[in-house]
Amino acid sequence: MKLGIGAIVSFVIILLLSCGNSEKKITKEKQKELDSIPRFDSLNWAKEYKFKKVNSVDRNIKKSFLTQFHQDFWVKSNVSGGLLVAQHGEIIFEAYTGSADLSRESPMTADTPLHLASISKVLTAMAILKLAENTKIHLNKEVSAYLTDFPYEKVTIEDLLNHRSGIPNYLDFSDDKKYWDNTKMMSNQDVLNVLVTKKPPILAAPNKKFFYNNTNYVILALIIEKVTGLSYAEAMQIMVFNPLGMKSTFVMDFDRDKDIVSRSYYNNGKDWGYDHLDKTYGDKNIYSTPRDLLKMDVAMYSSKFLPEKLKEKAWQGYSYESKGVKNYGYGMRLMEWSDDSKILYHNGKWHGNNSVYVRDPQSETTIIALGNRLNRNIYTSFKLVGLFGDYPIQFPDSKVTGTKAGKDSLKKLDKEIDSVKQTSPNKKKK
Repeated sequence: MKLGIGAIVSFVIILLLSCGNSEKKITKEKQKELDSIPRFDSLNWAKEYKFKKVNSVDRNIKKSFLTQFHQDFWVKSNVSGGLLVAQHGEIIFEAYTGSADLSRESPMTADTPLHLASISKVLTAMAILKLAENTKIHLNKEVSAYLTDFPYEKVTIEDLLNHRSGIPNYLDFSDDKKYWDNTKMMSNQDVLNVLVTKKPPILAAPNKKFFYNNTNYVILALIIEKVTGLSYAEAMQIMVFNPLGMKSTFVMDFDRDKDIVSRSYYNNGKDWGYDHLDKTYGDKNIYSTPRDLLKMDVAMYSSKFLPEKLKEKAWQGYSYESKGVKNYGYGMRLMEWSDDSKILYHNGKWHGNNSVYVRDPQSETTIIALGNRLNRNIYTSFKLVGLFGDYPIQFPDSKVTGTKAGKDSLKKLDKEIDSVKQTSPNKKKK
C-alpha cells in the first residue's frame, strides 16, 4: 500500500530529529519527490508471491542435516554469529552462537544486528534501482550528471553498480601518503574530494574490465544523497528498510554508534578496533540480522517492490572477458551455468565480520550467515546451496582451513549433501 504524503512527511521529520539533523528542512518539492516513490510499508511480502508448497518430509530431512552441519562447522569451531536457511519463504533452520559484545557478556540473538560488510552493496544497489524505477536517476547517465565535480569521464551509474568503472580503489589510495593521511578518518565526501583534487590513476577505461572496487559503492551512496536530498542513512530507511519491514537494520553513524553496535573480534577473541575507513558507507557499514535479510530476499520475488524488467537487468552478468561461471550484476555476484541455472550471492568481510548471502531463485532457497568473530568456517555455509540443486560448486580447501581435519570435514560434507539430495522427495532432476 502506498503511504500518503502526510505519513511520509511525518516520518521524515521524526527521522531527521532522531538523527540529530533537526536543522535540515524538507521543502514542498522534496516532499512531493519522496511521495512519488512507492513505499508498500504495510504489505506482507510473504503473501505477495506464490511460493511453492513446502514438503514436510523434505523439510525435516534437510533440517536434520543442517543441525548437524551447524554443530560441526559452527559450534565446534567457536563461530560467533547467526545462520539461517529458508526455502519457499519459510525458515528451515536458524541458530545463534557466541556474543555480540564479549566485554558486556551480551549473547548473540536473532535480534542482534551485525555488520554486513559487503552485503551492504546489495542494499545500496536496491536503493539505486528504486530511484531508477521512478526515473529519479538513469543508469546509463554519467556520474558527472549527478556529482558535477566527478573527474572521470564516461563512467556511468551502471559502471559503478557492476564494478566496471575502472576508477581507483579508495582502500588502496587511503594508505598512500600522497593522497591521504591515514591517521585521520576518511568520509565518503573525503573519498570524492581526493578523486577530484588529486585524481589517482584509473585501473582501466570505463566498461572495459571488471575490478571489484569499494569506491564504486561509496560514490553510489553520494549519488543517493544528492538525488534525494537526504543522508544515505535516511534515504535507505525510507526507500528500503521500512518498506521491507527490516526493523533491526540501520546504517551505522560512526560518531553516534561506535560504542553501542556489536563488536568485531579476531579469532582469539581480541577486540578488533576501528580504523580510518570505518566512516565510509554504501560499500559497507549497514548492520542487520539474518531475519531482516530474509525479509529482503522474500520481497525480491514480488514485482511490486522491483519490476521484473529491472530485476532482469540487475541479476545478469556484465563481465565475460574471462572464462568461468562467476560474474557480477548490480550489487550481486552470480554463478551462471550453460543450462541457464543461476545462483545469486554476495560474501563480505570487514575486520572480524564475515558474511554470506545466497539466493537460489530456482529452488526458492535462501542462505544467510553473519559472524562478528573472524572465522572462515562461516563461508562453508555457501556450500549448503548444494542441498537444494545440482550445482557443481567446489571451493579450494584452503578457503576454509588448510588442516587435514578441515579437508576431511569438507569431503564428509560433500558426501552428506549428496546423500541428503538422494533421500529428498524433491530431488531436482535434469
